[in-house]
Amino acid sequence: MAGMKMLTELMGELEHQLGVCMRCGMCQAVCPLFSETGLEADVARGKLALLDGLLQEMFNDPKGVYERLSRCLLCGSCAANCPSGVSVMEIFIKARAILTGFMGLSPAKKLILRGMLSHPEIFDRIAAWGSKFQKIFTRPANELIGTSCARFVSPLIGNRHFTPLAKTPFHRRIPSLNTNRGGSGIKVAFYVGCLLDKSFPHIAQDVVDVLRHHGVGIFMPKGQGCCGMPAISSGDTVTFNRLVRHNLEIFDAEKFDYLVTSCATCTSTIKEIWPMMADKNSGYVKSRVAAIAQKTLDINQFLVSKVGLEKPEAGDGANPVDVTYHDPCHLKKSLGVSAEPRSLINANPAYRLIEMPESDRCCGLGGSFNLEYYDLSTRIGNVKADHIRASGCSMSCHRMSGLCAPNFRYAVQVRRENTDQTSHRNIRRVVEKFGLTRIFPKERPGDFPLDKDKISTDSILLTTGINLG
Repeated sequence: MAGMKMLTELMGELEHQLGVCMRCGMCQAVCPLFSETGLEADVARGKLALLDGLLQEMFNDPKGVYERLSRCLLCGSCAANCPSGVSVMEIFIKARAILTGFMGLSPAKKLILRGMLSHPEIFDRIAAWGSKFQKIFTRPANELIGTSCARFVSPLIGNRHFTPLAKTPFHRRIPSLNTNRGGSGIKVAFYVGCLLDKSFPHIAQDVVDVLRHHGVGIFMPKGQGCCGMPAISSGDTVTFNRLVRHNLEIFDAEKFDYLVTSCATCTSTIKEIWPMMADKNSGYVKSRVAAIAQKTLDINQFLVSKVGLEKPEAGDGANPVDVTYHDPCHLKKSLGVSAEPRSLINANPAYRLIEMPESDRCCGLGGSFNLEYYDLSTRIGNVKADHIRASGCSMSCHRMSGLCAPNFRYAVQVRRENTDQTSHRNIRRVVEKFGLTRIFPKERPGDFPLDKDKISTDSILLTTGINLG
């Protein structure tokens, strides 16, 4: 059981915040889970009503309360649209921490979170073994969209499609970096994140290449750990605080102007969840978290607001390709970042942005939600796939956020397989980046030239693309 002092403090904060909810039901209209199940218990209002009696329920049926709280994507749709300004994400995260503190972690989660995730070196080693031997247990499910599935019947994997681990993680390609400020006069710390490191290293490489191209100094310390979102979403404050402290210590080794990430979930966690949940009893942690959160920017924000855009040359957009854009939940709803990615798309005359219906609707993945409620996750993803198709565009792109990419890539493929359009429409990944050398200021003397021939698959301006035509 977690310390009673911490549980008492969290309970007091929770009771104060719960009083703000008016039970108006506006959250029903925007909750992707409620739209699939129609259950009051699955919407924010129902969960908040349950939490009103948490102190009593925690003793009567803590497991039942936790299970109902776990049926949530933590997408933030309810909080972003709440007329009363209820901090739903904060309430749910604190409630999970209270319940986990009271009940303890399950053996499986304790092994994964405290035995592996909280120790970056062990996590890297296990991921390396997994990458090496994954083909024994998995097979490619779809070569075009790059997903895999179980090779044999597996109660753990079931019929899931997932992105396999990369053959070489990014930390093996480039263990660390510490370059001087170039022509931009800016130096950033680059927080890579688990998924970019272990599943999408080509996107991390693109971030480095683009920053170097524009004369931005890069500090990328060795041994980075997880941002802690998987731990705190499971209520594990021990692992979360250990990871926060670990990352603070390694990034404290160098001065920088901004901390940049290319994962919306990591950005949101560092900027919003670290200040909310990090150890408040440590003066060092509290002050350093506040400082680093203030400096943290999504890569789109950084490129648009700090590097700057360049107006396209006249006559460049003779036959633009229509593209549509998906807003990751943690980027738009948590951080309010939605204009910058669109600015980058619109700055390239070779592309024309066409908005899909409900561009900020959740893709349905929700991290561990997908593991526990795969069928629900897929159904929510199918709605997103329909919206992509409804745009009529030949390309869909989005910012990297957790596993948004494979979730709605798979949903689009499933939708195709269930229609008569399968025979003449194919998915293929796009190999280019919205002409970065054209939409940003031209190279400054001595800056790193961007080799367009080496720009990786899946990276359209550090986003992921699907060709729908």
